[in-house]
Amino acid sequence: MKLAVVGCGALGSFYGARILRAGGDVAFVLRSDFEVVRRSGLWVRSGDESFHVRPRCALEGGEIGHCDLVLIGLKTTANDQYGKLLSPLVGPDTILLTLQNGLGNEEQLAALFGGANVLGGLCFVCLNRVEPGVVEHHGFGKVILGEYQGEPRQRTHDVCELFRGAGVECEVTADLERAHWEKLVWNIPFNGLGVAASTGGALLEMAGGPAGERARGVFPTDQLLSDPSWLRLVQELMAEIIRTARALGFAIPFEFAERLIERTRQMGSYKASTLIDFERGQPIELESLFLTPLAIAKRSGVAVPRLEALCRVLTQLDSGRSAATNG
Repeated sequence: MKLAVVGCGALGSFYGARILRAGGDVAFVLRSDFEVVRRSGLWVRSGDESFHVRPRCALEGGEIGHCDLVLIGLKTTANDQYGKLLSPLVGPDTILLTLQNGLGNEEQLAALFGGANVLGGLCFVCLNRVEPGVVEHHGFGKVILGEYQGEPRQRTHDVCELFRGAGVECEVTADLERAHWEKLVWNIPFNGLGVAASTGGALLEMAGGPAGERARGVFPTDQLLSDPSWLRLVQELMAEIIRTARALGFAIPFEFAERLIERTRQMGSYKASTLIDFERGQPIELESLFLTPLAIAKRSGVAVPRLEALCRVLTQLDSGRSAATNG
């Protein structure tokens, strides 16, 4: 299976490197890290097992040509580049697998390339790209795969076996949309509140919590869980996402939230991807992770005051930084 990785940040680099190390035919389409990875290769540092690979590197997909599988790890803020980045890699039978955050990515791929060969993947992993060509793996790594349209086909199971052969825990779901909402139960509070903490007490007051100034700065997972006020907001956000999912017909139990919180405590001091982006001055994945779920909740008639407050704060933060950059 000829594979290209597009979007070689922490996620794409980690899974692409694992498949390459296992003997896969893998090429990386890179931008900012191109020279470093071409010259020195890619390091994955992990408490379980650190390793080094030297992938084939390209600046454009035309240097690689049509592939059997394209692994998409782009930030969703770059989805407007789908056509330019992916078209040279896509033939009539190419499988497009998005491992991106949030909602709407499969739909955007289907609008350009048709939905028949689009798969979605949910990654449950703690990763950070700490410098060009270096990814730190803090724990976990499971991938859940599903078809955008219809029931899982043999090719979905073949891709699953590709991940398993690379030492990645992987399973196939018959309900990709439910899996997306299950991941949002974690992603929305820990990505969103971690960044919103930079406003001090503003979010707590807007969301109906105690007023007053609080420590500022992005909060990793352990700080959110150790402060009772933030923990309450985590729990309330999780409950809102679960209620929205249940209104859509996905019977996610409310106990699922507490299981996620306990699992998160095991991560220690972990910075979710949105926190890293925010610290680096990069755009927040607002649309896919926050605004689209909010719009769906409203259409479904579900009251989500905590999510509304969070979206207001994040939108203000993101637009304020964008205005400063453009100015």
